[in-house]
Amino acid sequence: MASIAPMDLLDRAAATPVPFFDWKALFEERSAEYLRIIADTAYGGGFILQAAVDEFERKLASYLAVKHVIGVSDCTNAMLLGLRASGICAGDEIILPSHAFIAAAQSIHFAGAVAVPVEIEDRDGLIDVEGVRAAITPRTRAILAVHVNGRVCEMAGLLEVADEHGLDIYEDAAQALGAKLDGQAAGTFGHWGSFSFYPSKTLGCFGDAGALVTNDDSLAATVRAMRNHGAGADKIIPADCAVWGTNARIDNLQAAILAFKLGWYDAVLERRREIAARYHEALTNISALELPPAAGTDERHFDIFQNYEFRCDCRDELRAFLSRRGIGTIVQWGGVPIHRFRGLGFAQDLTRTERYLDRSLLLPMNHLLDDQQVAAVIAAVRDFFE
Repeated sequence: MASIAPMDLLDRAAATPVPFFDWKALFEERSAEYLRIIADTAYGGGFILQAAVDEFERKLASYLAVKHVIGVSDCTNAMLLGLRASGICAGDEIILPSHAFIAAAQSIHFAGAVAVPVEIEDRDGLIDVEGVRAAITPRTRAILAVHVNGRVCEMAGLLEVADEHGLDIYEDAAQALGAKLDGQAAGTFGHWGSFSFYPSKTLGCFGDAGALVTNDDSLAATVRAMRNHGAGADKIIPADCAVWGTNARIDNLQAAILAFKLGWYDAVLERRREIAARYHEALTNISALELPPAAGTDERHFDIFQNYEFRCDCRDELRAFLSRRGIGTIVQWGGVPIHRFRGLGFAQDLTRTERYLDRSLLLPMNHLLDDQQVAAVIAAVRDFFE
């Protein structure tokens, strides 16, 4: 563990303050184009489930090499509708990693099922295949793989377990649009996958939006109906409607912005990977730090670094020091894994996951960071340990 940094270092203001995320810069980056899209949408009068939604769904389906994309209001509803359309019933158990956003467990709960959180792998913080195997009971119906931080889970192992026990695989790919394993995109391994387009995501809009993706024609048709109160493609709810729908539609404005952003999304991912590589190169010799796998060092994984999450025993001291230097950081999920929500009925003791989150920290990571800001983050971390 590093010694506590001298007070002169703590009191030195950062030459380049770096917020964890610059929300205004997200719009300012291409404000003229965004204003044009907003105006075109407003003057065109196509606000709900119009051409922009169809265009976005086509473009994303092509990008992911998947048959169906259904744009919805947010990723939470994408998961909830996916679960309901898959026939999940009361009492069914769905296994997921505890290192995940509570929305995954909430979707399972509101589908009537029981969320069963399990341990993660130390190396990358993703779901532990053997932990999944040990948690299976006669009530287990599915495994929800959660691709945290822009890295795809070890899907071969999960698919093997699912095949052995007759289980479905679903994917929470909220943090992994464009991430790949063995050339296959996150969200396309299982029965369906879900994505988030929250503003701070790698592909973010200016509000809330999400999508469910699948190669299953029947499931896609059901989810399309569910997102719009059970209506068909003609937007009319037929008298023989047999689907309990809801209002989970994606807004046309958000769809239009997302369709535009997809046109240069690969450049966004490359910038993130470049920043991650710079972090790794500059920090890898600090023995107190446990860094995520470096970009490009594993031919199987194409990581997109939604977050740059590392671990150290002096996490809280380091975070305070970085704050004094003007460097924003975040402890993911507020440091609370799913199984720690005791008031929601969870009773598991997952010590590996707890230790992981008690020591983890997110550095600023997004394509809007310039080289000077990246250098400032690196210098501040190195100053703490030196």
